[in-house]
Amino acid sequence: MDSTGIKVEGEGEWNARKHGGSKRRVWRKIHLGINEKTLEVRAVEITGSHIGDAPILPDLLSQIPAQEEIASVTADGAYDTRKCHDAIAERGAHAVIPPRKNAKLWKTVTAGAVARNEALRASKYLGRSIWRNWSGYHRRSRVETKMHCMKLLGQRLMARDFDRQVAEVHIRIAVMNGYTALGIPVTEAVG
Repeated sequence: MDSTGIKVEGEGEWNARKHGGSKRRVWRKIHLGINEKTLEVRAVEITGSHIGDAPILPDLLSQIPAQEEIASVTADGAYDTRKCHDAIAERGAHAVIPPRKNAKLWKTVTAGAVARNEALRASKYLGRSIWRNWSGYHRRSRVETKMHCMKLLGQRLMARDFDRQVAEVHIRIAVMNGYTALGIPVTEAVG
C-alpha cells in the first residue's frame, strides 16, 4: 500500500519557482494496493491532497473480496496507526509497517496492537535496517514501481470534474494491469 500525488491544475514546479506561479495548484492523491505476486493493482482510492495515507487503508482493504486471503500488508511508516493495524488484523493479515522512530508500546490489547508491539520490539532489538530485511519490508518497492508506472502514463490528470478524474485514474490502472497481465519478465543471474 502506498500513495502518490498527481497534479490536476496549476503551473509546473519549475515555472512556479522561477516566475512565482499562481497559488492555484490542485493535487489529487492516489492510494494503491497491489498484489505482490502478480503485480496487479487490486485496490485504488482517489482523494484530495489534504487526506492522509492512514485513514484510507481500511477502504483499500475492503476493495479486496473478503473470501480472498491476504497474507501480509506492507506499507511505510505513515500507516503506523491503531486504525491501520486493527484493519489489517481483522483481515487476518500480517502487517509489515515500520514503527515510527519515536514509537512507544501501545497499551491496548487488540490483535493489531499486539502485532505492532511485537514489530516495535523486534525493530528495537535487531535495529531498523536488520528489521527491514528480516520482515521483508523491501517488498514495498513493488508498489513504488507501480507508482512510477502510473506517472509514466502522465504527470497530471486532464479531467476537471472529480468523478471524471476518478474514471481517468481507473482507466490508467486498467491499462497498467493489462500490460502486467501480458507477462512479467523472469530474470536469472548468469555466472
